[in-house]
Amino acid sequence: MGSLRSEFFLPLAPSLRLSRSYGSREAKVYRHIRRVALHDIEAGASSPSCLKSSLPRLDKSSKLASQGYRGCRNGCGSRARGTKRFAISNLEVTGLSETSDAIGTHDTDSVILDVQGMMCGGCVARVRNLLSADDRVNTVAVNMITETAAIRLKPSSLAAEDKLKVGGELAAFLTGCGFTSKPRPAGKAEGSVHKKREELARKREELLLKSRGQVAFAWGLAALCCGTHATHFLHSVGIHAFMDGTTMGFLHNPIYKACIASVTLLGPGRDLLLDGAKALWRKSPNMNSLVGVGACASFAISAASLAFPDLNWDASFFDEPVMLLAFVLLGRALEGQARAEASSSMQDLLSLLPSRSRLVVSETGAGNVLEDEAALSQGLVVGVDSEQLRRGDCILVLPGETIPVDGIVIKGKSAVDESMLTGEPLPVAKTSGNSVSAGTINWEGPITVEATATGAESTVSSIIRLVEEAQGREAPVQRLADVVAGPFAFTIMAMSAATFSFWYYIGTNMFPDVLYNDAAGPDGSALLLSLKLAIDVLVVACPCALGLATPTAVLVGTSVGAKQGLLIRGGDILERLAGVDTVIFDKTGTLTKGHPSVAAVTSVNGNDENDILQIAAAVEKNTVHPIAAAIVRRAEALQLESLGTQGQLTEPGCGALAEVNGSIVAVGLFDWVQGICGRSSSETPKPGAELEKILRDTLSTKMSFSPAKQSQTVVFIGIEGKGIVGAVAVTDSLRPDATETVRRLHNMNTKTLMLSGDKKASVSKVGAEVGIGEGAVHAELRPHEKSQFITSLQDQGHRVAMVGDGVNDAPALACADVGMALKVHSRLDAASDAASVILLGNRLSQVVDAIELSRATLGKVHQNLAWALGYNLISIPLAAGVFLPAYDFSLTPSIAGGMMAASSILVVTNSLLLRFYRPSSESNKGSAGEGALAQD
Repeated sequence: MGSLRSEFFLPLAPSLRLSRSYGSREAKVYRHIRRVALHDIEAGASSPSCLKSSLPRLDKSSKLASQGYRGCRNGCGSRARGTKRFAISNLEVTGLSETSDAIGTHDTDSVILDVQGMMCGGCVARVRNLLSADDRVNTVAVNMITETAAIRLKPSSLAAEDKLKVGGELAAFLTGCGFTSKPRPAGKAEGSVHKKREELARKREELLLKSRGQVAFAWGLAALCCGTHATHFLHSVGIHAFMDGTTMGFLHNPIYKACIASVTLLGPGRDLLLDGAKALWRKSPNMNSLVGVGACASFAISAASLAFPDLNWDASFFDEPVMLLAFVLLGRALEGQARAEASSSMQDLLSLLPSRSRLVVSETGAGNVLEDEAALSQGLVVGVDSEQLRRGDCILVLPGETIPVDGIVIKGKSAVDESMLTGEPLPVAKTSGNSVSAGTINWEGPITVEATATGAESTVSSIIRLVEEAQGREAPVQRLADVVAGPFAFTIMAMSAATFSFWYYIGTNMFPDVLYNDAAGPDGSALLLSLKLAIDVLVVACPCALGLATPTAVLVGTSVGAKQGLLIRGGDILERLAGVDTVIFDKTGTLTKGHPSVAAVTSVNGNDENDILQIAAAVEKNTVHPIAAAIVRRAEALQLESLGTQGQLTEPGCGALAEVNGSIVAVGLFDWVQGICGRSSSETPKPGAELEKILRDTLSTKMSFSPAKQSQTVVFIGIEGKGIVGAVAVTDSLRPDATETVRRLHNMNTKTLMLSGDKKASVSKVGAEVGIGEGAVHAELRPHEKSQFITSLQDQGHRVAMVGDGVNDAPALACADVGMALKVHSRLDAASDAASVILLGNRLSQVVDAIELSRATLGKVHQNLAWALGYNLISIPLAAGVFLPAYDFSLTPSIAGGMMAASSILVVTNSLLLRFYRPSSESNKGSAGEGALAQD
């Protein structure tokens, strides 16, 4: 760390050799900058660029710059942006790599492959092992439902074209191993939402049609093959007229049965048998391999009995491969339909955007951006494909139409239905200056929207991308299924061989009565009985149910969450969220609405209050904190002149400073401001605590009332050499659902706490209003102290969720087991980047909704795994003939195949029940003004 310090602070050394009168002032700022940078090193900054983005930006005309100070060479305007990079890029350095394990299409070192041919958990394990064996691969996540493999490459100096080359090589390697693969295009290819939707729909329809055709063909053959059983039925009901007829005799002919079985194997069963044979040849057998071996063995036994009559075997065994393939293909068709239903929520998201839009252009051809009402009125409306829209275009949206882009309303008033993105059921009022999102529906009046983001940059595209990434991330509970499914096929083959050996060499001698069972044929053949039971074991086992148990539930759960305004970033997040026992809230913008306003201003030593507000607004104008925005709005409302600044620096959790009119001005917490600006030397200074109390009391007196459910924050202003010169009181209303959210969490036996950088009095007041006890309220914490507090809770064994909304919450969100960010703004920000769950509806009640959904999803996962494991544990011994000696009961291969197909269908259907999940919260009926994208 010593070399790192020298690199950064040696250029600042000249300032320490200045004259005493000027150098002392600059030295204080230097010490503050040094303290901030050293704190970043201790907090986990990993490279010089991280620290440079913490230094102030100084223009050449700045006094600080003229004395040797320098700022970020990249022109960083505030330390808030540095915090954003710190929260995301340095997670592994600070021990938070678990949060950064997401593999997404936007990562510079990740590749997404579309992989076909995965049939069961064994295939998933095989693909994962094949990719992991490559030296260039760091981590791999494979999802059978979405047919994707997300690969993170090892850190290297790979250029973009090299990454694409690696992706192509990995895809070619998988294709050669029997899993047809291709790298997924990145970047702008995502903007063609409609082409993607149409391609997916067309592909799904083709597969379903092919599957239905195979099922119809197979069951037609099965009906012909089973005609022999009609004689038994007719005889049982007393009809004997056709028992000796020519037709019945033909249906009983072994050669006829052999022909039907051959057509079945070479027709509808051909693809299944070939895929299973290829997998077996590659020494990675899958579900098709097991079914294929069972079907071919049944056919081989029957063919042998027909070719060698002296064996005295029952040739009716030709029925079994026909019925087996018919059941399996039917199960695959129903499973495919269910899987398509499971992914339909994603298709709903893809279908939000309209294919055509009304582009408004000026008749003069001056461009698409219309700057005034006259030009807007004279513009021509042209119908274009939505894919052709670009930033700056103006789009006319009529009532009832879907908004095609993210943008700003520049003309008209209306109400917009944002429920498909935020879960907010009531339309949100929109007028000129308000932002709107692509995929939302205009209800009342025509509006003209200027596009700010289109295609892949729009909110709905970001949501789709994040949901796709989430569905590709495995839940830890899936590892159990992977451990079982990997060697499953080999294990079942071994068990099948053991079953044959036992019954042929031991079982029929120990229990001779079993040879009277129908499975042994009319002559009681031990060989025939042993072969049938061995085939039953092959066919009844179902690794598909194990492979589908977790991904189908995660797919449905994340899709349902997205439709309800809950963006959950993966199965691992769902599992951690379901186990949360402690929820921590930030105060400003989280428990409060985040739309504060200035309630009072006071000054020290007779300074003009408007001057105090003016210099405070100058410092805060480049800061993103809601309190800073409130101060700037108040100054603008009073029409105060905007002052120029130099050397803007923001320290999250403390405040901001800048050079205004040649003096360093700091705005923020009392102790921090006083540490920067010192005390006034012109008169006897008051002790810090006394001065702070006087200012707070003065502000309280100036406020004519203390409204209920209001959060009050005091911001102090200081000038270098003059000390504290004034203070501003800012109030913010509590969110209407804050108290109810805390109550619901307490009813779930979930502990709630509040961490804030504000003063104790203000934080305690908010805590008391919402129902968080005094002992659970912690005030005056800086961002790194919040992270340390969360870590201490985790060390005690707690599973912690952190709820925040701003840049200063990003480190704590990344540190928590689950970070939950309220989407306050129209675009995803630093808090959203660091969070594991994004609450698109901007409603605090969605915290509980997300926990409930995660627990419901994890419950389905556990149910699916219990069924899949239980089914195999029961059905395999049953197929092996465990009840044959005592109860004369055994399965046939066709019944075993039907059971296997039913097990997979049951797992997928159980996951589909999540689509009917509804949160217990009634806050979705809240006011339209609380929608995620509602603006001031």
